[in-house]
Amino acid sequence: MSHKNITEKTVNALINDIKDARKRTLELVTGLDQQQIIGPQLDIVNPLLWEIGHVAYFYEFWILRHVDGADSFLVNADELYDSINIAHEDRWALPLPPLQQTRDYMQQVLDAVIYRLQNGNTNAQDIYLTRYAVFHEDMHTEAFTYSRRTLNYPIPLFSNSVLDDKHYNAGSLEGDVSIAGGDYQLGANKNTGFCFDNEKWSHSINIKPFSIARAATTYQQYAEFIDDGGYMQQQFWDEEGWNWLQKNKITKPNGWKKESKGNWLIKHFDQWQSMRPHAAVIHINWYEASAYCHWANRRLPTEAEWEMAASGSPENINQKRFYPWGDKAPTENHANMNSRAMRTIDVGALPDGDSAYGCRQMLGNVWEWTADTFNPYPGFEADMYQDYSQPLFGQTKVLRGGAWTTRSRMIRNTWRNYYGADRNDVFAGFRTCAL
Repeated sequence: MSHKNITEKTVNALINDIKDARKRTLELVTGLDQQQIIGPQLDIVNPLLWEIGHVAYFYEFWILRHVDGADSFLVNADELYDSINIAHEDRWALPLPPLQQTRDYMQQVLDAVIYRLQNGNTNAQDIYLTRYAVFHEDMHTEAFTYSRRTLNYPIPLFSNSVLDDKHYNAGSLEGDVSIAGGDYQLGANKNTGFCFDNEKWSHSINIKPFSIARAATTYQQYAEFIDDGGYMQQQFWDEEGWNWLQKNKITKPNGWKKESKGNWLIKHFDQWQSMRPHAAVIHINWYEASAYCHWANRRLPTEAEWEMAASGSPENINQKRFYPWGDKAPTENHANMNSRAMRTIDVGALPDGDSAYGCRQMLGNVWEWTADTFNPYPGFEADMYQDYSQPLFGQTKVLRGGAWTTRSRMIRNTWRNYYGADRNDVFAGFRTCAL
């Protein structure tokens, strides 16, 4: 991509995405008091005041400073916001600017990034780095959202949310689809446009015939596992999972409790709500998903199986779709994303988003655990942000597909997410395969 074929339309769309990402960041700290924007020191969250400054710093470091050689708007920005060199546990003790000063810094960076796109000879590197920074902010706004739930903060208010769309209540979706398998090209191809280093590049992998659930596992299905004593029986858990269960005295998923009549209530931010039986179960970690599979005589899909079910078709497994439904950008009829519903919806909803094989909601609603440990593809080379993938290889599990919070502008069939197997605070669930 040279100067000549970077259109004004491309630049304007990117500027709109920058503004939209920042709007979402600020919506997520609106209404929080000085104590809440710091919060307690936990391994699984950052202080929100630090994290919103870090998001702005990422644009400044990689675009304004890395490319343009500009000075920072803050003399001590590296000492405050460099996530690679500031240990997680030290972030609560930093001399962070107060919220209004942090917002002023964020605005200065935002204005400068937009100004250079509007007034420079924008090149391919500018577009790539800016899009990278937008997606980095999008990933953080998802983290801000699950942090608010972890910290028992109120449900955030987003301008785009539609909480009671009748299309959400569509019931369950039972059964499997059978997929013949074959030699499949796993990963992004070189014509993909923007993608992350861990998606590069497509390579041949042989997949045996398999059957995969049409939909993600529901609350009702998961409740049957709990009610059948699933958390008490070691036979369903691998050694690591059972140790995690015993060490943390876990007897049910994160944010579940029974009311006096014996019905399950599910924690939604700072509220307890009646379980919605046909919605996709969420806040389930890899150990729990794996144990459910053992109990149900099922298994988790490999990430190659998942990607084939999302992108292939019975006619040609390698004529890969960018999204499960095709190559058109997602709308609210295809996927539950962008925090529109503010929760997972019924797994039978949104048939327009089906893959060619008939799998539903493979993008959106809930991140789906796969069986695989996160590792590099053959020939892996780190991108400019060296610590995006490499430090987590070999120690995290792969998730696919995106959740209700995930921004639709960044997701695609080849996207790989990764969390530790013990993370039950994130927006993760799963679908299963037949043995």
